[in-house]
Amino acid sequence: TDSPGGDRASRVLGLAGVMGGASSEVGPATRDLLIEAAHFDPVTVARSSRRHRLGSEAAKRFERGADPELPPKAAHRVIDLLIEYGGGEADTAATDAGSVAAPTAISFDPSYPARLVGVDYSVARVREIIEAIGCEVSDGATNNQSAAESAIRPSDWLVTPPSWRPDLTRAVDLVEEASRIDGYSKIPSVLPAAPAGLGLTKGQRLRRSVARALADYGLVEVLSYPFVGEETFDALGYEAADRRRRAVRLANPLDTAAPLLRTEVLQTLLSVARRNSARGLTDAGLFELGLVTEALDPPRRAPIAQVDARPSKEELAAIEAAVPPQPRHCAGVLTGFRVRPGVWGPGREADWADAVEAVRVAARAVLVDLTAASDHRAPFHPGRCARLDAGQITVGYAGQLHPAVAHAFGLPEAAVAFEFDLDRLVELAPDIVPAEPVSPQPLAKEDLAFVVARSLPAADLVEAVRQGAGSLVEDAFVFDVYEGEAIPADKKSIAIALRLRAPDHTLTPNEIAAARAGAIRQAARSCGAELRT
Repeated sequence: TDSPGGDRASRVLGLAGVMGGASSEVGPATRDLLIEAAHFDPVTVARSSRRHRLGSEAAKRFERGADPELPPKAAHRVIDLLIEYGGGEADTAATDAGSVAAPTAISFDPSYPARLVGVDYSVARVREIIEAIGCEVSDGATNNQSAAESAIRPSDWLVTPPSWRPDLTRAVDLVEEASRIDGYSKIPSVLPAAPAGLGLTKGQRLRRSVARALADYGLVEVLSYPFVGEETFDALGYEAADRRRRAVRLANPLDTAAPLLRTEVLQTLLSVARRNSARGLTDAGLFELGLVTEALDPPRRAPIAQVDARPSKEELAAIEAAVPPQPRHCAGVLTGFRVRPGVWGPGREADWADAVEAVRVAARAVLVDLTAASDHRAPFHPGRCARLDAGQITVGYAGQLHPAVAHAFGLPEAAVAFEFDLDRLVELAPDIVPAEPVSPQPLAKEDLAFVVARSLPAADLVEAVRQGAGSLVEDAFVFDVYEGEAIPADKKSIAIALRLRAPDHTLTPNEIAAARAGAIRQAARSCGAELRT
């Protein structure tokens, strides 16, 4: 603070080693200067800088350790410059407070770098490097050793670090300097041999299979930061009571506009798609495998364990119980053309069927069968959203994004997306799947076109055809959907390819006709379907 007297006694001249005060600045009217050059304690400076949130160049230098012998030399240099360029006159009075402790000598075995690093450093090379960084090296066998030095071996060195290297306090510090200056590239890379019988876990193998399958499907894997804000939930059309709005809030977020952890991967993946679309990449297929965070109900606060001992089992259990579930999801976005126009034709834009098929492709990669059913769920279009189930378990959703959502994220109006619970899919995957024998018998093909209600899911019709055709069905799938002339306005035509085969004989015409008739009857009974002629 200022010298005593009046109000000036309460003014702060500065924070030592951090920042000077406004009242002590040098201005145009300044005529007399008091030159101060000091060395400040690194820990004290670091604490002061953080407590007052003042990150200055001086604080950064002091907290990393400055040369304690530099202040006298720095003060004299400042005085010389003021005399030379400022026309000043130096006062003979000077104050020297405090003392600098001499650096502590380090007992050092010159063969230690070679033994620790694994490089054959010669003794001469080690000494050359240590002296090059400013250290003084003397032999350990001296006649005037102190009590602390008398325990070292005669072959050891006494290494005294320079005042500007406060980080050199142990023998391993000198080994690090030797390896750094001689070159890290000379250190051989020796990897431990992997023990037999270990490898990727089931989850790791299947997650890689899913990623590889989606990449083969034509999508590009990306990574996004898992931080979102409340406005993201609004843009996705979540209702007020939607559980996905209940997100974990970070105490110290990187961005105050995104303080929440995502509850679905699409919440951040759509922003990546928007960035690509804004840069002209309108024909894009992106996917991401990442963690989502589900808030606990009710929220739990983890206890703060002491650091002087290992936490007890009860404390560890309480900490673990307070960690919210973080399942791994997979999501994707497709925009623009799925098949670009060219000499082969006008091309084809991505639609909701591509998003549904992407989830099925991922499921087939881990040998899980999924069925699709119509559903309503944000952020998808109400009439173009499919729920993907494995039996009675819902795995995910796919379809066309709601036009309002596409507009909010700056995407084409026909953009489609999907998201599924990857951990749940991995749990449903079988551990071992026996190989199915390949039948040498010929395949019988039957194509059936049915007229059904427009609201009927195609999956229901396919399932009915499978059940009606019986045990001879090898495969059944939709290959065409038609709405237009000759079809009533409230109807649509779905064409199904039926593939029949027997494992031990060639199918007779009667067997094929019976399977076809059974499929038609079951389709009419279950779905109200009429065979289109």
